[in-house]
Amino acid sequence: MKTNKVIFWVATAIIVLWEGVMPLGTLLFSPEYVTAGTKPLGYPDYFAYTLIICKVLGVFAIAYAKTPAKLKEWAYAGLTFNLIFAFISHACVDKNMVYMLLPLVVLGILAVSYLYNSRIQPTLEFSKA
Repeated sequence: MKTNKVIFWVATAIIVLWEGVMPLGTLLFSPEYVTAGTKPLGYPDYFAYTLIICKVLGVFAIAYAKTPAKLKEWAYAGLTFNLIFAFISHACVDKNMVYMLLPLVVLGILAVSYLYNSRIQPTLEFSKA
């Protein structure tokens, strides 16, 4: 059980840093670079701000231990969609292999976090009424 928790927290810490702290740090300390990743892909400026807010809320929901299970599932789903669409955007627009692979690597780490989260959380049993 302890190994499962360590793997979960290492994977989750990487996700929190990559998908939460880095975008929030950019917004707070280097706002001129907020749209550096989305503008070349053709997205409007407001999309970058929305993405940052959603990422920060998602990683908070994943990392906070007392988040309800359903909300945590939605957070994992939202980050998964974000990473899949980031891959698709880079594949269609700039075709840079590094930019295409990076979201898939982060998606793999997110999958590890999700799998080990389900191993350390007690299963929910629904009673039949």
